[in-house]
Amino acid sequence: MQDRTVITLEEASRDLDAGKVFYDEKEDGVGLYFIDSLLSDIESLKIFAGIHSQRFGFYRSLSKRFPFAIYYDICGDFVRVAAVLDMRRSPAWIREELEARSNQSDLDNPSYAARKSENPSNR
Repeated sequence: MQDRTVITLEEASRDLDAGKVFYDEKEDGVGLYFIDSLLSDIESLKIFAGIHSQRFGFYRSLSKRFPFAIYYDICGDFVRVAAVLDMRRSPAWIREELEARSNQSDLDNPSYAARKSENPSNR
């Protein structure tokens, strides 16, 4: 297994922020647990990227603790997390969202709006 650099695109970071807000509205503190759990799942892609099945043009890794999927692709030594989506959404919505993200020409540039997952910023 190859140790790769994981980057999280800006859109996926917004997905994480939206999930945090959702869970914090349910119960105080759960949003932070959500972020910690999903970042752990994303970090595991350093080692396990590429072993997951593909859906809608991306690899899909299911979160261990929340009903969310991490959609990513591999570009050389980089794993680019393009989306972190709630699996309770309709499959049609998920497909549309991923198609819109995959059609962005900037997605082909690994440095586009990317942050390394090792530095998740203040959430």
